[in-house]
Order: sequence, then structure tokens, then C-alpha cells
Amino acid sequence: MIFEKRFYYLIKIQYLGYRFHGWQKQPDVKTIHLMIDRTLKYILGKQRFKTLGAGRTDAMVSANEGALELFLYDFPIENFDAFLELFNHNLPQDIRALSIKEVNKDFNVIQDSKTKEYHYVFSEGQKNHPFCAPILTTILEPLNVELMKQGALLFNGTHNFKSYCYKASATGQFIRTIESCELIENCIYTANFFPETSYVLKVKGKGFMRNQIRLMFGVLIKLGRGEVSLDYIENSLSKTSTEIMNYIAPASGLILHSIDFE
Repeated sequence: MIFEKRFYYLIKIQYLGYRFHGWQKQPDVKTIHLMIDRTLKYILGKQRFKTLGAGRTDAMVSANEGALELFLYDFPIENFDAFLELFNHNLPQDIRALSIKEVNKDFNVIQDSKTKEYHYVFSEGQKNHPFCAPILTTILEPLNVELMKQGALLFNGTHNFKSYCYKASATGQFIRTIESCELIENCIYTANFFPETSYVLKVKGKGFMRNQIRLMFGVLIKLGRGEVSLDYIENSLSKTSTEIMNYIAPASGLILHSIDFE
């Protein structure tokens, strides 16, 4: 019997999601995973490999720090600096590899992620420079941002987030813990074409359900417009809530800011 030798690596990556149909490979569309595997196939030649992402971001969602696990067969990477340089030279300009390190065979890029922090970047009450569009959502109506800040704090802690899962199944695990959730003035993402004032919703937790953060921000937008109340949000997180959120905030303001591993 021939035993295959395998080598395992954790690669941190950044990407601008605006022109991609999300992470996961799909027929006939350009995705982040497709472009990464296509690049690896080119630089590795005939060497066999496979990749597994730490999370499946939606179409147009970006990552300041995402992660993937690379499984290499037969031969290890001899020089990490040279590998990163070659990888980045051949990746599209809106994807960048940040780092690589070897991990053991027990490492699992999905199960071993300790916390993920997402940011939702937005402004309100004005039309912005078109260059903002890839990473900043423009809400044209004026919003009560101070009330939205109070609403964001309601998501902190352990709650029933079934109302914040897109097309929730009957058997899903909806009791989830948000380690921190706050809405602050944006001083994280800056450019000379950004509006004078913008904001970031910062959400940190172990894992999130489909469209969860966009649904959370969607209800905060409705709160800022005066369409729902703080009590409505609090009740939507109760164990008995049957509310179904009907407004998903646009994807292009959402950024996977960081992933920490065990």
C-alpha cells in the first residue's frame, strides 16, 4: 500500500469582493475560490493540492483578513517568502495573500476559528463619490444614528438569532453568542473621496448564519428610519420570536475584518 504524504498550510488573504460572486465556486461565474485555485494550479504545475476556506462570503462582500487551508501532496513548500511572492504576482490585483504558515494535520480551518470580526461600513443622508461603492453602503435617507448605536448594543450576548437567519430551517442551531456589537464613527477605513462622516458596525463572534449580519444591520437601518423600535429588536431576539426579517442590507458594505484561530 502506498501512503500519500500531505502537508498543511494556513494562508491569510485579503480581497475586494465587488466584482466577484462570493467565495464559493459556482458554474459560469467568477468567485474568490475559483481565482485562488486557478492561480495555485498555475504556480504549482502538476503538484496535487486542494483548498478549504474559513468562511463563505457572499457576492460583493470583501475581506480585510480571510483565511484558507492549503493541502499539498508529496512535496512541501520550501521557501514561504518565495511562495508568497510568486502567489501574489499571479493573483488578480483585487486578491492578496498576506501570510502563510505550516499547521498540523489536526488543524481545521473551519472548526478551529475562534472568533470572526465583521465590519459594516456606511454613511447616511447624502449621495457619495462613486469610488465609495465597493466598501461603503450609502443610505440616502437621514438616519437616527444615536438610536442605531443603542440598537446595536441589544445584539450583545447570547440570544435566539433565528429571525436573523435567511430562510432558516426547522432544525438549525439559532442560539448564538455575539461577543461584541457596537456602532461607531468610522476611523478605520479612510480615503480622500470618502464622506466627511461615516460609520462602522463592528460585530464579533465565533460563527454567523447566512446573511445574519446584513439582516442585523437591515433592522438597524429600519430603526434609524423610525420604522421599528428598540423593543421590536429586543423582542426579535427572544426565544419565542417568530419574526422574519424582510430587509437584507446591501452586500458591498460588509467586510470580514479578521479571523482568530485557536
